[in-house]
Amino acid sequence: HFGLGFYSAFMVSKKVEIHTLSYKEGAKAMKWTCDGSPEYDMEECEKAERGTDIVMYIDDEEKEYLEKNRISALLNKYCRFMPVPVIFGKEQEWKDGKYVDTDTDKVINNIEPLWTRTPTELKDEDYIKFYHAIQPGQEDPLFWIHLNVDFPFTLTGILYFPKIKNNLDVRKDRIQLYCNQVFVTDSVEGVVPDFMMLLQGVIDSPDIPLNVSRSYLQADRNVKKISTYITKKVAARLEELSKKDTKAFEEKWNDIKIFIEYGMLSDEKFC
Repeated sequence: HFGLGFYSAFMVSKKVEIHTLSYKEGAKAMKWTCDGSPEYDMEECEKAERGTDIVMYIDDEEKEYLEKNRISALLNKYCRFMPVPVIFGKEQEWKDGKYVDTDTDKVINNIEPLWTRTPTELKDEDYIKFYHAIQPGQEDPLFWIHLNVDFPFTLTGILYFPKIKNNLDVRKDRIQLYCNQVFVTDSVEGVVPDFMMLLQGVIDSPDIPLNVSRSYLQADRNVKKISTYITKKVAARLEELSKKDTKAFEEKWNDIKIFIEYGMLSDEKFC
């Protein structure tokens, strides 16, 4: 028995091998081999350094997963913010009229994305730079909300207010859901109210059940609490802005009024 993450290796491979060596003194390296059937082989093998290697023998019809661009795209989508370094290829430098590989490993992910950091150590420029990294080609956001709560559920993230004006574009890919910094989905219906789909950003929580239906999500106790918390947090942020700098808030009104009106009509917790 093994988890879905490892099981997925057999979806594209005709055979999978695991080579592993314990850190313990005198340990022997072992190799586990399986073709996806209930049977497997295990034997001693040669391995000089401690650790584990997973070797996948890709099926002929799945050769696209050996292409550098395909691998890079998948890593960028799912592992862009993983909390451990992910190495893919080598850093390059310009030499003799072309790019060549160096001896330095290329780390493709940011292990400390903005939403994991303390808001007090961040500047506006940091938030704006991160916004353009996850939403390239967009205008600067109007303002943002940094979410950070660890009881009675764990939730972090950053939600941005884009310039909405009269464009009621409730797209399903504006907010990205992560679990412990691993990308899960950008379809967050059931996790946040529909009117929140006008916002953009990232939410990260290990307390949101994965691989379940929308109806199950909406009935989950933690998801209900998280949805309510986000709604109240957004409402409180808008109220704070309106009182702190009324003139600036009024100047932004045409860009956000459709969001506020939609929220008030669709969710009483937002009122």
